[in-house]
Amino acid sequence: MRRRTFSSLAAAAALPLPAMAQANYPNRPVRFIVPFPAGGTTDYLGRAMAENLGRLLGQQFVVDNKGGAGSNIGVGELARAVPDGYTLGMINVASHAINPTLYSRLPFDPIKDFAPISMIATLPNLLVLHPSVPAQNVRELIELAKREPGKYTYASSGAGTTLHLSGEMFNTMAGIKLLHVPYKGGGPALQDLLAGVVHMIFGNMPTVFPQAKAGKVRALGVTSAQRNKAAPDIPAIAETLPGYAADSWQAFAAPAGTPQAIVDKLVDAALRILTTPEVVAQFEAQGATALPMTPQALSTFMAEDLARWAPVVKASGARVE
Repeated sequence: MRRRTFSSLAAAAALPLPAMAQANYPNRPVRFIVPFPAGGTTDYLGRAMAENLGRLLGQQFVVDNKGGAGSNIGVGELARAVPDGYTLGMINVASHAINPTLYSRLPFDPIKDFAPISMIATLPNLLVLHPSVPAQNVRELIELAKREPGKYTYASSGAGTTLHLSGEMFNTMAGIKLLHVPYKGGGPALQDLLAGVVHMIFGNMPTVFPQAKAGKVRALGVTSAQRNKAAPDIPAIAETLPGYAADSWQAFAAPAGTPQAIVDKLVDAALRILTTPEVVAQFEAQGATALPMTPQALSTFMAEDLARWAPVVKASGARVE
């Protein structure tokens, strides 16, 4: 018995310390940065992911909301974190597909500063109105905005987010001018919509759909090219404006330089979580589609999405110095 114990200890002592730490990963709580305030869709999906990672890997994954600058603050903090696997975080369509064109300077390099792990989910936005707005469908909203140009406002989770650019695309294609009111996140934007401070939002489905079902806001259309499974009775905006499409996505990553063994363990965990029937159903009920990807597939997807959004950002005229 003692001989076997001694041999095991000797073998462990022969391992390099970093290798031992990676084999035991995680052996303490992990910080999980969500680059938007609490209450929005990124926060919802991030908390779901953190909870499931903690359950599967046996350590607490602590959500740290770091909102602001269209997710650049939180994502920049992730890029600068020590690459030891104990700081992970969300990346998204804003940080990696829109902001590189929107901002003159970013506090990170979207390619070099991250080790992609997996996509989490894709989802459309949902155009919802405060009940005081007298429009029952997309066509009536367009007619109303044309009769009273500059009167109606739409909130977003920040300049350059899909909530913002969904509205700019709508303005351009409909030939109207809804006024953009940026917030630090989808949660605060939705609260002001419910209070009647702003008139509408192109909000992420998991955030605004429950409010529509409860009758607190009026749903007019989804931003995906087709109707969403979670809300088949709500038309796509494209049914009124052919060619309109603006989807969002959320993924998670580690800082560049994170040991490959740790990345591989997280990739495996993400695959298991995002193919679990309960998680798939949970996301689908909110209008999101769980979509695990390998790091290589995620990198390719992000490059293609950057190329897709760049002309939309340029055409909108939006620019942040």
